[in-house]
Amino acid sequence: MHRPHHVCLMATYNEWMNAKLYQVASSLSDEALAVDRNAFFGSILGTLNHLVAGDTVWLKRFATHPANYPALEPIRLRPAPTNLRALLFSNIRELSAHRAWLDRLIIEWAGSITEPDLDLSLKYSNTQGVPADRNFYALVMHFFNHQTHHRGQVTTLLTQAGVDVGDTDLLFLIPSQPLVP
Repeated sequence: MHRPHHVCLMATYNEWMNAKLYQVASSLSDEALAVDRNAFFGSILGTLNHLVAGDTVWLKRFATHPANYPALEPIRLRPAPTNLRALLFSNIRELSAHRAWLDRLIIEWAGSITEPDLDLSLKYSNTQGVPADRNFYALVMHFFNHQTHHRGQVTTLLTQAGVDVGDTDLLFLIPSQPLVP
């Protein structure tokens, strides 16, 4: 699989998993979503907000890539989160609507990435203002890995709250390839 196709697969997986998580989370009360469950970001709602904040920070960085991705124009216009622990949205309905918008943006952006884009480096500053210069493809993989990591935490928190997310494996989205002897 070519790297741009892999990026698109990861964007599709991100959207698929978020839709599953948000559907299940929406079955819980606002109170149950806000309960501090001793997770790194406290609650289910806190962890889902962190994912939106983290994705926004990374997408704003990716928007500075020399390819100047038009799909990221809407994210360029949004303010960057100032705190990765902040509750950007206080209820699942508003958060879910924003998440769906963000996931569509990620899908569109992923589809515009070319093989040469992935070989470039990206210069950015981290959240403490420290400059960095890293391989773009590695950063994109980190972006998707970060999502998977925290969605795993949300899946555990939802299970503890008594709801089942169902299948979560990327394997369900990997296309079948004919075996060649």
